[in-house]
Amino acid sequence: MVTVNIGMLHYILDHVYGAFVHRTKITPPFFSRGWGGTKLELLERLISQLFPEVEGQNWPPSLIQPIWRTVWETQNACLREGVFRTPCDEQLLSALPPESHNARVAFLVPKDVPPQKMACVVHLAGTGDHTFERRLRLGGPLLKQNIATMVLESPFYGQRRPMLQRGAKLLCVSDLLLLGRATIEEARSLLYWLDSEAGFGKMGVCGLSMGGVHAAMVGSLHPTPVATLPFLSPHSAVVAFCEGILKHATAWEALREDLAAKEAVMTLEEVRERMRNVLSLTDVTRFPIPKNPNAIIFVAATDDGYIPKHSVVELQKAWPGSEVRWVTGGHVSSFLLHNNEFRKAIVDGLNRLEWKESSL
Repeated sequence: MVTVNIGMLHYILDHVYGAFVHRTKITPPFFSRGWGGTKLELLERLISQLFPEVEGQNWPPSLIQPIWRTVWETQNACLREGVFRTPCDEQLLSALPPESHNARVAFLVPKDVPPQKMACVVHLAGTGDHTFERRLRLGGPLLKQNIATMVLESPFYGQRRPMLQRGAKLLCVSDLLLLGRATIEEARSLLYWLDSEAGFGKMGVCGLSMGGVHAAMVGSLHPTPVATLPFLSPHSAVVAFCEGILKHATAWEALREDLAAKEAVMTLEEVRERMRNVLSLTDVTRFPIPKNPNAIIFVAATDDGYIPKHSVVELQKAWPGSEVRWVTGGHVSSFLLHNNEFRKAIVDGLNRLEWKESSL
């Protein structure tokens, strides 16, 4: 009788999928245009200001005023799409491509429920998630439990994608930091809008993969308690690009040539070390612990070819009181098969928050 190690099959599936998507020449690699020059220096400076040793990391979110249009409406629910100017400051705005200056959101809300008796979760994009549909499908069934879903289109993605960028393959390393920094700013402003303008009783933020890293950062930096729900997420982009499958999708030679033009000639290992140093700015364990650690639930996969187990454990250690839930599978299979586990984590995280007292 032949026994099959299912976990190994999930892990192999991740590698087969990764090889097809990232090692074939169907799409260009990540960072084919190099590091990003002076933009990278600017981003390194702006992101290091987010860490707790720096005074005032809980700066108030900017107020935004989205312009809404109704996409569809039924007896029980309404889907609207909104557009707003990104609340990034002038320095960030000047670094963002013009296509990314306006942010887009989809907002799926139950009808006939007062907002103070509803919760809303902001869903952030994983790598390659250019549209609203997948995240609306994840959030849709939660309408029955009076949980609304707000989906943010990431900078550099969807209609915000720069003209020269192919798919999700960011052109420069600085673009990855810029995408993250702008997403944090926009998501915090959306949570603030849900709280102060729309009057929701509870809020949360979630995301898959890269979106989970950003969700953890937003939960960390938001001035009031929110449910923080990172799914299939590493503790840092270092893990994704230097350890996981995406290391095969990175233009290491182009990065080496870019450095050689400015500095001494480097070996590929030295280039990778430089990447580790830059991406250490995305290390969530360096961020402050969110205001309500009990409302942090990580969902991780047992056999993830993109995210090693040690990365998830580091997150839990850094944020005592948080919970890790394991689902059986790899990155790709969990992404496809475990939506009910993600929904359960959303519900449980929100249940661990107090309802906001009504100002009426």
